[in-house]
Amino acid sequence: MQASGYPAAAAHGQASAPVQVSVILPVHDAELWLDECLGSVLQQDFEGSMELSIFNDASKDKSMTIIEKWKEELEGSGILVVIGGHDSPSPRGVGYSKNQAIAQSSGSYLCFLDSDDVMMPQRVRLQHAAAVRHPTSIIGCQVRREPPNSTERYTRWINQLAPDQLLTQGVPEDLLFFHEHLRKGGGLVRVDQSLLLYRYHPGAATHSVLETTIWTHRVRFLEEWALPHWATFTIWNAGRQGRRLYRSLTAGSRCKVGPTPCPTPPPSSSTAPTAPEAGVLGPPQVVAFCDVDENKIKKGFYCYEDSQERPKPRVPVLHFRAAQPPFVICVKLDLTGGAFEDNLRSLNLQEGRDFLHFS
Repeated sequence: MQASGYPAAAAHGQASAPVQVSVILPVHDAELWLDECLGSVLQQDFEGSMELSIFNDASKDKSMTIIEKWKEELEGSGILVVIGGHDSPSPRGVGYSKNQAIAQSSGSYLCFLDSDDVMMPQRVRLQHAAAVRHPTSIIGCQVRREPPNSTERYTRWINQLAPDQLLTQGVPEDLLFFHEHLRKGGGLVRVDQSLLLYRYHPGAATHSVLETTIWTHRVRFLEEWALPHWATFTIWNAGRQGRRLYRSLTAGSRCKVGPTPCPTPPPSSSTAPTAPEAGVLGPPQVVAFCDVDENKIKKGFYCYEDSQERPKPRVPVLHFRAAQPPFVICVKLDLTGGAFEDNLRSLNLQEGRDFLHFS
């Protein structure tokens, strides 16, 4: 559908061969950042064919003037340019804009770029090479933040995740897309070089999604992807975040945490597993919250006062060494001077089988 004020999106000039990589760039009121962003597209050292697909989401600043200024230089360097958009009174959101930019693109591979971010010159080349080697995976990379001291813990965490932790701990920005990718059996691979500069500022698209919305989707995916394969589990953290997770679960999942009666599956001669990749074979067992806080442990239980169930669920609170895996961990990493990480390592557990991070 052609949007008001914009011609049908088309590449300027005809490519003699199919485009290999389309850089997907949604834009809304990005005049402060666009020059550096578009300059980083021009500086890519990728030798294959590349296009830039821009969708302008009702910008009211000078974003389009800047885009038009860069268009000639980009095309002169061999980068095809596709421009679409709308000039409605209100923007329709970054998700809508990305989808429109994808729809008007023609590349075999998509490279996502936000209008306030900057690519390193080797980004497209290295991620394209990785995508060719791993055709069913999303390809990520290490990142830098601007300002450098913004979200230090988060940046350090995502850059240091081991390959086997990318799927169990990774929380990408495009969460729904990522979850659907996993449902279809896709993987996740990271290029271990810093290829992207992420700007952190109040107007960033990251802040446009409510934290409660992200939390809800993550809980539902946890219940769909991991919990059905565990007969029981323990929530590691009897504090606010752990209790919030417990309250967010469906009744069927909550009964795997505490003593609320659950339907008993048919008997099996096999041992009940603790691995997500195994099936649930035995009846739920009474398990608990666990913690290191002596006051919480001394109290002995958490009562879900807002529950409509009768009697109200009372979930035991144990010391972590007395609790049984698998664990859903609701403790933020890198906040305790290494104490939590040391406690977890002392149990000799395997991530993905014996515990998952949800923090």
